[in-house]
Amino acid sequence: MRAGGASALLLLTAACGGGGDAPDEARATAENAYSEVVPAAESSYTPTDFQGIAIDVPQDWAATADGGKLCMTPPGGQACGYGAVQVLPKAAASDPGKWPKKGSAFNQEGGWTGGGKECLAPGADGKKAEKAAFTVGKGELTQHADGLKSHHRVWEVTCEGGAAFEVRMWFLPESDVLVYVPAADPAYAKVYDEVAASMDITEYKKNG
Repeated sequence: MRAGGASALLLLTAACGGGGDAPDEARATAENAYSEVVPAAESSYTPTDFQGIAIDVPQDWAATADGGKLCMTPPGGQACGYGAVQVLPKAAASDPGKWPKKGSAFNQEGGWTGGGKECLAPGADGKKAEKAAFTVGKGELTQHADGLKSHHRVWEVTCEGGAAFEVRMWFLPESDVLVYVPAADPAYAKVYDEVAASMDITEYKKNG
């Protein structure tokens, strides 16, 4: 087992402030500025492969492949539900609305989802999401294990009745690969970052 994501995050910190005109997937220009108040859960990791995408799965999390995506669900959670991480190859190509690439949705405050606007906060079943705002927005990049840099976005989404939830995204628009947390559990803030940073799409790109 390994915790490969941590080293990749350190590489990103060292890369901040670089210049040049390289594509977003080739050069980091900013450090992940998001920090979580709630202490992060600790985890060990098991390397896995999904359609050529190598990524670490947290120990004791359930990893399931369905509908063209890989889901990692925390212990005790509903499959691919609250707190789960999704890995989506050919994300925009597989989406009817070409989300999150079309219209640079990943750079829009309303771009946290390409589907319905239901509230995903715990205990808010049947409520609608009303407003989303970036807590990590444009310009933020994360370096992955293969050296590529994704657009990292975090939204705070408020709902009817005052409930709120967080959405996290790491998107490689050129390769069309998405790591997505539709409803993040704050206890796993560090785990999400490390899972995303561990991703290596070298074989995925070779396979087209």
